[in-house]
Amino acid sequence: MKAIVVMFDSLNRHFLPTYGCDWTHAPNFKRLAQRTVTFDNSYVCSMPCMPARRDFHTARPNFLHRSWGPLEPFDDSVPKMLSQSGISSHMITDHQHYWEAGGATYHTSYDTWQFHRGQEGDAWIGQVNDPPVSDAIGRNADGARASRQDRVNRQFMQREIDQPQAKTFEAGIDFIRRNHDADNWFLHLETFDPHEPFFTQQQFKELYPDHYDDYDGPLHDWPPYDRVTETPEQVEHMRYEYAALLSMCDKKLGDVLDLMDEKNLWEDTMLVVWTDHGFLLSEHDVWAKCWVPFYNEVAHTPFFVWDPRSGKAGERRQSLVQPAIDLGPTLLGLFDQPPTKDMLGRDLAATIESDAQIREAAIFGQHGHQVNVTDGRYVYMRGPAREDNRPLFDYTLMPTHMRAPFGVDELKGVALADPFSFTKDCQTLRIGGDTGEEFTFLSRVYKYGSSLYDLENDPQQLSPIEDAAITQKMVASMTELMAACDTPVEQYERLDLDAP
Repeated sequence: MKAIVVMFDSLNRHFLPTYGCDWTHAPNFKRLAQRTVTFDNSYVCSMPCMPARRDFHTARPNFLHRSWGPLEPFDDSVPKMLSQSGISSHMITDHQHYWEAGGATYHTSYDTWQFHRGQEGDAWIGQVNDPPVSDAIGRNADGARASRQDRVNRQFMQREIDQPQAKTFEAGIDFIRRNHDADNWFLHLETFDPHEPFFTQQQFKELYPDHYDDYDGPLHDWPPYDRVTETPEQVEHMRYEYAALLSMCDKKLGDVLDLMDEKNLWEDTMLVVWTDHGFLLSEHDVWAKCWVPFYNEVAHTPFFVWDPRSGKAGERRQSLVQPAIDLGPTLLGLFDQPPTKDMLGRDLAATIESDAQIREAAIFGQHGHQVNVTDGRYVYMRGPAREDNRPLFDYTLMPTHMRAPFGVDELKGVALADPFSFTKDCQTLRIGGDTGEEFTFLSRVYKYGSSLYDLENDPQQLSPIEDAAITQKMVASMTELMAACDTPVEQYERLDLDAP
């Protein structure tokens, strides 16, 4: 058996034809749905980027214990387990966070890896003089480090083939062509797109002539993590910029499907297409993610799987799944390898074949944010009980933020915590405070409070409901799932929940 896992970043399901969108140009996502099983109740787990990838490696939620950071010494890594059992693992990606301090131990879990530079503010091209910023607004024109570096990098990505997504998929196609006759391999093919900024070439914008033929405004393809303050015309333009980049993703996905057809890989190769999370594109009058509650535009994700063992295609599944923690056990099962005792995700083989239910509820969130739970019908968001969002601690042996280690002031007075059930008898550092250079807005979480949404009657989550019985049921599911994760006791206190 073989497996190809294609991963996108920030893929909003509401922009895909397979989930009801009627205006984006994405024919290969339609084609994908015809060749795979499409999941209608797929949810995130730990947020955002690297926490989601730690979930994938370890098949368990990690956001209740720690913020953004590398794999821990005690973590079980699915790619490494496959490698140790004789399954060759190869990662190709343009996701720059893997090569920053807060992601530095993920790629080394694979046998081999490739990295293509230039996404977002990737510290790639060195240029002393500032690049021009004329005819641009918002984050495209501001003076932040990432914005300036993005302007430098774009000078070297004027053609489609120069873009990191194109290079990533070209390398993936090359790997598949060279290895399609071999057995027992796993390819992790991951692009940062359609994550912001939504930079792509004119040919993809031309797929939307009704908008771009009339647009003569400034460069504006990088939304802020903030409320919508732009004009309706600027908001519409941003959404079309996202759509154009989505169409590029669709084209590259089509290259993989073409090769699957050409080499008849459908007979012995699992194909998975997923994303770490979605993205808010002016819904709820906000942009982006993480600084606001995890509405369904972010939390409810697209997910597609072809399993050659069952041969199911063109069908939909309603069972509640979480790709971030379920993919690991599914890949292990494909290669006849057992999960470890610490893995909480489930093998999806029976769900792919017959929509077998694997969970009644799913927990998701970000460290220090609201904790959320859904049963597929309702979503309950639980906020902190205190305005200072305390008590809150990081438990880690890898005290690293996105781009740098924890500072000395953060590390002063740390204590050793007792081992958790999954740390293999290792103690961890217990680091207090509102840590996280990358997400300084966690102090605002208190104002969100707690909310209950009925997705059947309010799929856009516009009007929270009050129902004591349903709330009690969702709280019970939340605390049960938190207990299964061996959640630190102070998290219950922070959320004003009874600890089991």
